[in-house]
Amino acid sequence: MSGVGEAALAEARGWIGTPYVHQASARGFGADCLGLVRGVWRVLYATEPEMVPAYTQDWSEAGRVERLWAAAMRHLAEAPGAEASGDVLLFRMRDGGVAKHLGIQGDVGAAPTFVHAYSGHAVMESPLSAPWRRRIVARFRFPERG
Repeated sequence: MSGVGEAALAEARGWIGTPYVHQASARGFGADCLGLVRGVWRVLYATEPEMVPAYTQDWSEAGRVERLWAAAMRHLAEAPGAEASGDVLLFRMRDGGVAKHLGIQGDVGAAPTFVHAYSGHAVMESPLSAPWRRRIVARFRFPERG
C-alpha cells in the first residue's frame, strides 16, 4: 500500500459510524458514498477536486450517463489489476444501470473489506464479498501528493 493509500484508508475508517445523509460530506454528521470519498480527498489534498452539483439518488440513470465514472477518471489514477488498500472502488449496483456507488478498499487478501456509505446505514466497513466484488466496474487510486 502506498503512503497516500494508507492515509486514505485511515481517514475513511475514521468516518465509520457517520450517518448516511444523501449529498452530505461531513465526518461524524453525515455522508453518502460520494461524500465519503470527497471528505477523504479534502483531508489528503486540503481542497475539493471539483464542485459537485446537486444530484438525486437516481442521478444519471435516465440518460445512462456515467458521470461518476467520468469524474473519477478526471481526478484519480486508474488501477486495474492488483488490489491495494486505499483504492477507490466504483460499483454498478444493477445490471444495465450506471455505476453509482463508491467505496474505499480496506483489507486485501483472504478477507477483503471496503469502507462505504450505504443508504439506510451509516458509513461502515463491509466484507468485499462475492456479490459486492461482482459489482466492481473500475478501481482507482488517489494521486500521489506533491
